[in-house]
Amino acid sequence: TSVRQMASQMKDMRQSINDIEDERLKALMAGLRGSNMNSDDFASTTTRMNLMEMQRDADDDEQLPLTYNPDAIAAYWGRRPVSIITRILQLGGIAGGFMSRLVWDALTGRLKDTEIDRAIDLRNIVTSLGPAYIKLGQALSIRPDLLSPAAMNEMQKLCDKVPSFDSNLAMAVVKEELGMPWQEAFAELTPEPIAAASLGQVYKGKLKTGEDVAVKVQRPYVLETVTVDLYIIRSMGLTINKYFPGVTERADVVGLLDEWAARFFDELDYVKEGENSERFAELFRTELPQLVVPRTYAQYTSRRVLTSEWLEGEKLSQSTNDDVGALVNIGVICYLQQLLEFGFFHSDPHPGNLIRTPDGRLAILDFGLMCEVDDDIKFGMIEAISHLIHRDYEAIVNDFVTLQFIPPGTDLQPILPVLAKVFDQALEGGGAKNINFQELAADLAQITFDYPFRIPPYFALIIRAISVLEGIALVGNPEFALVDEAYPYIAKRLLTTDTPRLREALRYMVYGKSNVFDADRLIDLLGALEEYSAASQSARGNMEGSLPPVSGREMRGQLGRGDGFTSTMPDSGGSTSSSGQERQQMAFPFPFPFPFPSPVPLGVPAPGSTQPGLFPAAMPMPTFVSTMLQMSPIGFVLQATNGGMPFAALPGGGVAPAAAPLGSSSSSGNTREALLFILSPQGTWFREFVMDELVKSVDALSRDQLFLLVERLGLHSVMLPVLLPGARRSMLPLAPKVTPEDRMVVDNMTKIINFLTRGQSVADVAATGPVTPQQLARQQQLVSDLMPLLPSVASEVLPQLVQRFVSRIGARLVRDVYGP
Repeated sequence: TSVRQMASQMKDMRQSINDIEDERLKALMAGLRGSNMNSDDFASTTTRMNLMEMQRDADDDEQLPLTYNPDAIAAYWGRRPVSIITRILQLGGIAGGFMSRLVWDALTGRLKDTEIDRAIDLRNIVTSLGPAYIKLGQALSIRPDLLSPAAMNEMQKLCDKVPSFDSNLAMAVVKEELGMPWQEAFAELTPEPIAAASLGQVYKGKLKTGEDVAVKVQRPYVLETVTVDLYIIRSMGLTINKYFPGVTERADVVGLLDEWAARFFDELDYVKEGENSERFAELFRTELPQLVVPRTYAQYTSRRVLTSEWLEGEKLSQSTNDDVGALVNIGVICYLQQLLEFGFFHSDPHPGNLIRTPDGRLAILDFGLMCEVDDDIKFGMIEAISHLIHRDYEAIVNDFVTLQFIPPGTDLQPILPVLAKVFDQALEGGGAKNINFQELAADLAQITFDYPFRIPPYFALIIRAISVLEGIALVGNPEFALVDEAYPYIAKRLLTTDTPRLREALRYMVYGKSNVFDADRLIDLLGALEEYSAASQSARGNMEGSLPPVSGREMRGQLGRGDGFTSTMPDSGGSTSSSGQERQQMAFPFPFPFPFPSPVPLGVPAPGSTQPGLFPAAMPMPTFVSTMLQMSPIGFVLQATNGGMPFAALPGGGVAPAAAPLGSSSSSGNTREALLFILSPQGTWFREFVMDELVKSVDALSRDQLFLLVERLGLHSVMLPVLLPGARRSMLPLAPKVTPEDRMVVDNMTKIINFLTRGQSVADVAATGPVTPQQLARQQQLVSDLMPLLPSVASEVLPQLVQRFVSRIGARLVRDVYGP
């Protein structure tokens, strides 16, 4: 399955999902894309939130923990039974009416008829119960395994906006936290908040140094309310674990609560939120410098007050500008890099946190809720993608264990047939149109009941993040395909990361289960790398060096492989793919060209340069150096990329400039980005990866050219005596044997060179004639791009190439002489 096929099939599946009448599935997709989320700055005036307004005694100096510690919370509230009873009565009074109506519906058999009404009641109740229940409801809104479609829809509308609290109280919090009245910290501050949420509210201000800022102030009694609610909910969970063990076999209620509560507690610490923002900005400073992250002013930030840079802009989901697609691409790259490279990602991805700045850049807000994953998860995601492309379902089932969908030690064999059926249906022609979704849902439901299958919290968060971006993109571009936009970053990660697991993932991606080199798959990766280079340079606003917006789908269409490169190797039947005359004319210059191309002195300085070239003009480059350059794979690629000319001039300077990083726009449009990558320092691991295939191609082409030479000299029937002791053969033919495997090797290398040279044919490469000014200009630009890279690459590659080539020849000679 190619990436293009997968993209098409995913679009088919998305359309099929939109067409089917499955309310649970539709509710899930709406929740993931944030379609039902309330984007108001304030809640309805009828909304009321009940907090635990506890007055402490003068001698009560015990403090609640500022990080999540269930034992410390239990100890604190265990010594305050009156407060616990008060909160339980408060919760009971709010929820009592709902529970009585629900019980009555059940007794009268009207649960289905009143499902929507009760879901609306539940949403209103959750809002009034306070921050912990609001956040919990939002987390449950994308869990179809736990809620009905109606309940999911209402939880997705759950408003994290509540009426603002008194600004006098807010200013008192500012004074307490910063140690000074707000007038001493800020030159200006709006008298009323510009937005309010369950945890706090935001004011717009100005520092005394002139910077516009956003000042977020935490609501009083939030810590008390959150901890008492967590204590009550956790106590209920412990009771369920003790008296209803069947429930814990399906899900560890207390474990899930603790995992969620630990992340929620982080949102209560604005110092940590500011640190998260600064860490996030630093991680992307080099990779995606166009990404905007508001600066945190640490001197005006405390646990309950956050002062950050004020950003102007509009919500990306509401923007009608034509660059939204490019901004979504940047968002996809950003979130994949967070997950698969840094292991530190934004966990509250809703449309309100993605902003388009006035100059057309993507800004990300609100870093209170972040999640970290380890290398096992990061690498496991990429391994799963490579296994899916090759339809290795047995490996995918094991990936589910690595990615924490299935506990270790589970018998995976019964799961394999169902998953294979699902994936086979989805990846066959016609994609999701061939899937019976009712049958599929039944199969998956049976798996979840029969096996401890769960959705890891980190996975739900990242899927929601990507789905929100997809939902925004689909508004303006119904043809948007997430696979097209995600694959370029996956390719970049595989091709540039030198770790044992990603090395193996790349090898599997290219070689597959059969361990056969697949040039097409490698070309897909290199093409995707170029797409990443283009996409990562887009949406830069007023920054210099911005490329025009381009989608992965459009980019892939521009990166044609070309088809003018003709193989000289015999086909599987032993015949040659072209006549002897045609082969003679092709003069393939690698590694034994016949006839040899005429070396030309290399010493012409670059246009406008006062420095001499690599060799002074008065001193031509030595003939053997020029000949070896043209005979090498690099020489062939340079000639083909340059429009078919032998290298007549290599302009240069005294000191080679540093190599441009991947994604820079300094190279010529004639020089393929993938070629620059292969020759750059970033391509070191990739060159090592393809070294075996390069040695095989050198070996195959060498024997092919030697075969032609022997045939041309009429010596094809000559046999050479073997004078080695113990040899099982006394004579060996002078003409080497050329096998179908050799043809496959050369065909693969032909495809790759075609791609790198944009389809320049060998006949064009070998063509001679006057050099036009346009050709000379292309040649000079090409050399300007590549010359800084060639010396280090040659010193690195040639010794390895020669060593492995000699070893291969030696091993074959031993087999021919002493083998059976």
